[in-house]
Amino acid sequence: MTATIRWGVLGCAGIAAKAVIPAIQSSRLGRVTAIASRDAGKASDMATRFGIAKAYSRYEDLLADPEIDAIYNPLPNHLHVPWTIKALEQGKPVLCEKPIALDAAEAMTLAAVQKSTGLPVAEAFMVRHHPQWKTARALVTEGRIGEARAIQTIFSYYLDDPENVRNRADIGGGGLFDVGCYAVNTARFLFGAEPLQAIALVERDPVFGTDRLASGLLAFPEGKQLAFTCSTQLALTQKVTVLGTRGRLEIPIPFNAPADQPTRLILDDGRDLAGGGREEIAIAAVDQYREQADAFCEAILTGKPLDTGLEDAIANMKVIDALFRSAVSGRWEQP
Repeated sequence: MTATIRWGVLGCAGIAAKAVIPAIQSSRLGRVTAIASRDAGKASDMATRFGIAKAYSRYEDLLADPEIDAIYNPLPNHLHVPWTIKALEQGKPVLCEKPIALDAAEAMTLAAVQKSTGLPVAEAFMVRHHPQWKTARALVTEGRIGEARAIQTIFSYYLDDPENVRNRADIGGGGLFDVGCYAVNTARFLFGAEPLQAIALVERDPVFGTDRLASGLLAFPEGKQLAFTCSTQLALTQKVTVLGTRGRLEIPIPFNAPADQPTRLILDDGRDLAGGGREEIAIAAVDQYREQADAFCEAILTGKPLDTGLEDAIANMKVIDALFRSAVSGRWEQP
């Protein structure tokens, strides 16, 4: 294994071009050296744009390349498990975009293949690698807001393009898979626990059939709760508030933290409603996608276990499954 991990990218997804490929190209431990697309022109254009040496018109050819050490899979959601398995069968570790699968059963099928190969596979929740989230968890764990008992999360944007994969129900589009998964993942991270029950209200687009507005409640041990709303057809909004017995913690830009600007956390001890107990904690600018890439490369190079492997991804999918079941049953469901 070389000291620099040589990455291959499956497809020309927007997130790859906007964030992940630039992050890998500027990382300490990796470089993108190949990209594949079923549209040869797209692959060639992306290769030229980012200084990628090889462009393939078939995913299979990229996976068979012996000079590729790891795969980044940002394909549409229904292709996450099939092509991650194909990559593992070619001896390639995989960083796969979220959601890792379309349901927990599919994720467990992937986990069985991963176990047989022993190769690293991770779900690309880049937020877990940003210091604002690590600091937030430390503040909660240290009791800076007393006992954290409730989290409120909002994550929404407006997208009505019928050609966008997020609006294709047949390939895993919709808000819960795209952005609601962050609310679930980060609540599990902050509480350090798995929810016991879930209930959801889901409204679907009458044309696309995707969940365009969803709200959910998760009941965690010791009476702790997450309340969240996510949407693909509401104004652009992100916010996380953690409520404790002696204060609250706010994360103003929780998910799409800018790579080139500092972020901040807000602590308030709740002494009044005018901000008399407000404290801001500055977090230096960090490219969370670059941190994610380097962490994955380090796992490959050292054999060190991933902080969040497939067990964590399966746990997240079980909660999303329960939320979808609840939207149909109208009852609390167990993950």
